[in-house]
Amino acid sequence: MQQQAGVDGEALEVWIDQDLCTGDGICAQYAPEVCELDIDGLAYVKCPDEELLQASGATTPVPLPLLTDVVDSVRECPGECIHVRRVADGVEVYGPDVE
Repeated sequence: MQQQAGVDGEALEVWIDQDLCTGDGICAQYAPEVCELDIDGLAYVKCPDEELLQASGATTPVPLPLLTDVVDSVRECPGECIHVRRVADGVEVYGPDVE
């Protein structure tokens, strides 16, 4: 079982808001194990078995070895559409809604 990333040891998950996605593919460049562009030109998250999750608001776990790559994709995304939140309480820890 792959260890999940976390802030203070808590599990994190990532999701992409396709309504804001610009299709630049930066997320897929930084974290191709977690994000991928689909035929519609928008980014989606992938589950650990590589299946693309196309449902609105779909989330996938952030594996600990990929945390830096995922956070970099959040910071570099021109659409500001990538969100990383704690699984336990749903609070966003990286992304446009972090205060």
